[in-house]
Amino acid sequence: MSKKISVLYVDDEPINLKLFELNFQSTFNIITAASGFEGLEILKNNSKISVVVSDMRMPKMDGLEFIGKAKVEFPHIVFFILTGFEITDEISNALKSNLINKYFRKPFNFREIESSIVSAFD
Repeated sequence: MSKKISVLYVDDEPINLKLFELNFQSTFNIITAASGFEGLEILKNNSKISVVVSDMRMPKMDGLEFIGKAKVEFPHIVFFILTGFEITDEISNALKSNLINKYFRKPFNFREIESSIVSAFD
């Protein structure tokens, strides 16, 4: 891969933002946001982002709500959701309607996330 895929990771927990960045910065260009609102602002100002991974449970705007808003403006981006919980009807419906490409469970399985992001561009 000649140029790194730009990935926006959205999570309200600073430790998760740092973990994600440290684990993927050598493979991808990582940009982080601490909320869905911040994520939307970053997407508006950075046309290079082609993947978004968002935490599900966040205050004020959850991951699917954020992705729903982002997908309207940025339909070309590949979206993933990350959850510390079992798959919910909401996440299941988001998969069926192609709102999200895939969901990941916390704690992070870094290899699974990396291969899913890479294979989205094969």
